[in-house]
Amino acid sequence: MMRQSWKVAILLAGFAGLVAAPTANAGLIPTNVSVTPDGSNFRWSYAVVVTTDVKVNPGDFFTVYDFGGLVQGSIVAPDNWTASVVKTGPTPAGTNPADDPMIDNITFKYSGTDPIEGQQGLGNFMANSIYGESTTSDFTSITHRQVDGRTEANITTTDVPVPGALHETPEPGTLAMFGIGLPVLGVLRFLRRRIKK
Repeated sequence: MMRQSWKVAILLAGFAGLVAAPTANAGLIPTNVSVTPDGSNFRWSYAVVVTTDVKVNPGDFFTVYDFGGLVQGSIVAPDNWTASVVKTGPTPAGTNPADDPMIDNITFKYSGTDPIEGQQGLGNFMANSIYGESTTSDFTSITHRQVDGRTEANITTTDVPVPGALHETPEPGTLAMFGIGLPVLGVLRFLRRRIKK
């Protein structure tokens, strides 16, 4: 009897976990990010796909957050897409991207007249940066569901440019040795002054 109770409890807990688990949202997804030198800068190219069960209506958009070192005037979008640059947002309801208010966000908005139904590639969305190294940042989008036309928000990650110095963080051991070395240097300098006198 006790064994049966445990089995039922485990089955109920598993079912509750399935019901409570968040569903995976579809939308616009960056499938490939490439970086190529472009003079003294770097060209960042985002290949974006609209997933199977959604469509892109006029006014729908996606945002790449914290695109470091943006070169003004370098943004290129496929036909029927416009680009804007702001420090924060726009953030779709229900998403919570990390968004540094000191770094530019790039938003691409669909300005065509006919909906784009998934699944298909939307082309390459490009911008230049003075940085060639990458870090992970957030990517959000607003699309509409094909089945009922309701708005759907999506958040995922993508690569963005970052300064090399910010990309590399010293290891704790290096910092500890530096902390120990400073007082030793101070003592040596003090002793050197005393010997000279």
